[in-house]
Amino acid sequence: MASTKITDATFEEAIASDTPVLVDFWAEWCGPCKAIEPVLEQIGDEYAGKISIAKLNIDENPQSPASHGVMSIPTMIVFQGGEVKKRIVGARPKAAMVNELQEFLG
Repeated sequence: MASTKITDATFEEAIASDTPVLVDFWAEWCGPCKAIEPVLEQIGDEYAGKISIAKLNIDENPQSPASHGVMSIPTMIVFQGGEVKKRIVGARPKAAMVNELQEFLG
């Protein structure tokens, strides 16, 4: 599995990486979140070393989504060196996600 589960407690450490980290804000009850999961896993596998995928369950970890203005899910935010580089809201097919992330995948 290409993704890492993170929590409010590990969030700051997870996004501090020099390698871009895509944080997937999701919940069990969210259908589109489940739809995008295999897409993110594939991207994580195919672009290992270029981008990391981290998943944060918003029901179990309300602090991080609130502090980053996450209003709807799925929301994916790419962090690099602890800073927000890109925000993607809503599920997309793999080709569209790869296109959205192109600047990080090189």
